[in-house]
Amino acid sequence: MVKLPTKPVTLEEFLKLPETKPASEYINGQIIQKPMPQGKHSKLQGKLVTGINNVVESQKIALALPELRCTFGGRSIVPDLTVFAWERIPLDERKEVTNVFKTHPDWTIEILSPEQSQTKVTGNILQCLKHGSRLGWLIDPDERSVLVYPPKQQPELFQESQEILPVPDLVSGLQLTVGQLFEWLKL
Repeated sequence: MVKLPTKPVTLEEFLKLPETKPASEYINGQIIQKPMPQGKHSKLQGKLVTGINNVVESQKIALALPELRCTFGGRSIVPDLTVFAWERIPLDERKEVTNVFKTHPDWTIEILSPEQSQTKVTGNILQCLKHGSRLGWLIDPDERSVLVYPPKQQPELFQESQEILPVPDLVSGLQLTVGQLFEWLKL
């Protein structure tokens, strides 16, 4: 178990700390540990990563990644799911995906856990949008709802089973309804 500092640290100091499980984030000068993902969260996260990548990865349009640390705009956050346009994926000297992402995702998706602060999660989505993300989703498995955050617009609430969820243009081939999303929770 990693002991987190009790005194304030800088972003640079935070990034030198060992990773924690579950991940810790650096937000407004504070280190905040994310709650441990639970069953519904993990199931939705896995299905979304697979579903998005099935549409975009082979065509080299975009890539969906779970629990990826993104450091930008004075924060270091770990969204539940990030989607990056292919040409924006940071590469290392071998032309492989790098370990460190010092940029915002094109699409950020958060899945609310029962004990998680909706305000903190919304703050992370807004941070992504402020720095260039094309869309944010906040999925609430208990409420069977998705709050969709378009950039510079009012968020929209999607709760009806037949409603098609908006996606960024880079994954326009993905057609997913609210009902289909939450149907993934069933075995």
